[in-house]
Amino acid sequence: MILLNENYLKLPGSYLFSTIAKKVAAYQQEHPNEDIIRLGIGDVSRPLVPAVVEALHKASDEMGRAETFRGYGPEQGYAFLREAILKHDYLDRNIALEADEIFVSDGAKSDVANFQELFDVSCKVALQDPVYPVYLDTNVMAGRTGNFENGRFGGIVYLPCTEENGFIPDLPRERVDLVYLCSPNNPTGAAMTRSELKKWVDWAAQHNSVILYDSAYEAFITQPDVPHSIYEIPGAQKVAVEFRSFSKTAGFTGTRCAYTVVPKALQVYDRAGKPHALNALWLRRQTTKFNGVPYIVQRAAQAVFTPMGQAQIRSVIEVYQKNAQVILQALQAAGLQAFGGVNAPYIWLKTPNGIDSWTFFDRLLSKARVVGTPGVGFGACGEGYFRLTAFNTPELTQAAASRIAHLTF
Repeated sequence: MILLNENYLKLPGSYLFSTIAKKVAAYQQEHPNEDIIRLGIGDVSRPLVPAVVEALHKASDEMGRAETFRGYGPEQGYAFLREAILKHDYLDRNIALEADEIFVSDGAKSDVANFQELFDVSCKVALQDPVYPVYLDTNVMAGRTGNFENGRFGGIVYLPCTEENGFIPDLPRERVDLVYLCSPNNPTGAAMTRSELKKWVDWAAQHNSVILYDSAYEAFITQPDVPHSIYEIPGAQKVAVEFRSFSKTAGFTGTRCAYTVVPKALQVYDRAGKPHALNALWLRRQTTKFNGVPYIVQRAAQAVFTPMGQAQIRSVIEVYQKNAQVILQALQAAGLQAFGGVNAPYIWLKTPNGIDSWTFFDRLLSKARVVGTPGVGFGACGEGYFRLTAFNTPELTQAAASRIAHLTF
């Protein structure tokens, strides 16, 4: 008899977005002539910018010539990309890091999911509620939780993000080893100010805890008091790992490239109390389990940091930021209360008249033919809320907004 990892049996029947896809497919089968506008899953709609495409073509040509062909590359990323990331995202912001603290990967989702492997199964985990499901589900798979009851897993410290606290989590009231923070936040769109993030860094230092900080949406920040990196906060390099992605910043959802920063100052301990650099452990993990991001993709990512690449990408991000404002205005016209959309591409709305999240999903689909994401899919505190994204085209976003603005609930 071959035994399975029974922690997988604790998980709900399917991933949130798989459930949404099935419901939309069923609706389309019953209504084949109706057009559906998707403001749900956070995929982008704009193509790769010309600077990136040109770099892809050039690198592809290199791979076709013997003198410039490349096979296996360094698992942690080519030096040309790590140096570009270092300069643009850190040194230019007066953040003192080194290139070997940056690890290039095929996606922030992969890194966020895999990073928990470095910690003992007994480590206590805290995360925001509502939360991006990958943070939670991968810890369930690893065996750090109890069973799923009444909308929550036992053994997890949930940090409620509600209207009352501005969707910014309060510090844990009990000892935790790992805490996942996402700012600007998916799904609520809320972003921590410098003073709010400093409280977390100081707390982690005091309690010898590690912050796993997802800043995949930092390119959408518009307010000056919202940090683009947790390392803008003094002391953060001793307590925090930062995850970044090219997916939403540069449209790499189908191209796949991201990076994780693991400062060498960040230490963890074995059972004997001996310290170990987390940077060295992540390097060991990556060199064992990962063969690196393709050369052509890394050359494309490098082009993101050129002056032309930055200008072109900024114009794309501005399109999505305008989409967010269009959605917010439509929700207000429909008499709905909405949050986010200022520092993030996500709009978090409160469902009207006490409607639950999935009922609102069904009504929005049937009445407006618009797809969003039920808030309860992100956690118990998401019940009664709903997420819309700004990643569709301006034309379809405007059409969806017009449909929503004329709805009555």
